[in-house]
Amino acid sequence: MLFSSNEDQNFALSKFESMLKTNNVFFFDSAEFEDIVHHYLDAGKVSLAKKAIKIGLEQHPSSVNLKLIEIELMVFENKLDEAEKRLDALYVLESSNAEIYIQKANIFSKRDEHYKAIELLKTALEYSNDQADVNSLIGMEYLFIDDFKEAKRHFMKCIEADIDDYSSLYNIIYCFEFLEDIDGAINYLNGYIDKNPYSEVAWHQLGKQYYTKKLFTEALASFDFAIIADDRFIGAYLEKGKVLEKLGEYEEAIHNYQVTLELDDPTSFAYLRMGKCYEKLGKKDLAVKFYYKTVHEDPLLDKGWTAITDFYIKQENYQKALYYINKAINIDTENVSYWKRSAEIHRALQMYEEADIAYQKTVELGNYELSTWIAWADILKLLGEYNNSTHVLLQALEFYPDNSKIEYRLAGIYFILGEQSKGTFHLKNALRNNFKQHLLFQKLFPGVVMRISVKNIISEFKKSST
Repeated sequence: MLFSSNEDQNFALSKFESMLKTNNVFFFDSAEFEDIVHHYLDAGKVSLAKKAIKIGLEQHPSSVNLKLIEIELMVFENKLDEAEKRLDALYVLESSNAEIYIQKANIFSKRDEHYKAIELLKTALEYSNDQADVNSLIGMEYLFIDDFKEAKRHFMKCIEADIDDYSSLYNIIYCFEFLEDIDGAINYLNGYIDKNPYSEVAWHQLGKQYYTKKLFTEALASFDFAIIADDRFIGAYLEKGKVLEKLGEYEEAIHNYQVTLELDDPTSFAYLRMGKCYEKLGKKDLAVKFYYKTVHEDPLLDKGWTAITDFYIKQENYQKALYYINKAINIDTENVSYWKRSAEIHRALQMYEEADIAYQKTVELGNYELSTWIAWADILKLLGEYNNSTHVLLQALEFYPDNSKIEYRLAGIYFILGEQSKGTFHLKNALRNNFKQHLLFQKLFPGVVMRISVKNIISEFKKSST
């Protein structure tokens, strides 16, 4: 129950707060107390809500609704045992009160006993006048146990009761996506739109599903309809821009991103995408201008820093690229993509010791790509640190067994170190796995290839492979 008007609300609230200040006792009916409590809870004033409950129960000790609100607060504050005792006492008095089952279900849910919570909520359905609200709670419990099919079914019941229940609509699409049923999501959304054709949310979600399936023409039409339904819908403009980029319509994409800047505060995402579009159009000055805006708007957005760094790498302006990647690393020292770029830039600048440190950090942070291992090993070879290079390559071999690029490098370095048997072993492995790549071996280790023993090994494999 809500206050019948703002006037009633303001009068009751001012009367209640006057009572607290003056210690005078004013009488309120139980419904007024409920409304006062809900007002304070909505405003986040929990201590005042508790005072209102306490005084309310003093004036109306038999009010089940006030007792249930008090129990709801106990559950919120994790006083579960006390809340359960009070609910059990209320159940004896009102076994057909849906709210009792709902609060008991909340307790089970807090204890991670979600199946018990679901059973109680299904009982609450038998007594509740608000079927949609209870179905939503059941749907959430099914989400907790990863039963997306059942969760989806209950959220769909919420939509049947209220077609504008967008929270449930989002949950339904989340379930479809988790079930990897994009076609199902598209069919459902099309059916929903038949009933609610001016729903910008549904059109927006439909466009995202089409985008996932790379059906860009259909996605574009969906986002256009979302914008027709609400021409201030920023999300639709952003998504439309992404589709236009995929279609190579960069100027039009920029226009859509620009609209979002006019509708609301600028976002780093919009600036970043505009920068990418300008770069694709060959407008380098504008591209870098918007990359600067991206990192200014959100200094913690790694994609902004990598975009501006990559821009300078493409221009082969490695000094500027180094400046920006260092700024990025100072902001976030644990960002693996920053360290990998740092390594590549230092390598390009022939700053091999710094590149070695950066590659080491890249691997420590969990980048185990083949290219990372090989680049690091090659840097160590250039530095003459052959033992460290073999150590790195042997680690790489654990991730990429029998990889010829690793095997050829191990062979070459072992031969340089004078470990003939190990060199022969890895060379034979490499030749067996990919004979053609021995040309790479010749390029990397020209001195080693000139050795008669190595030439003989290659010749033997050449004969057997022809």
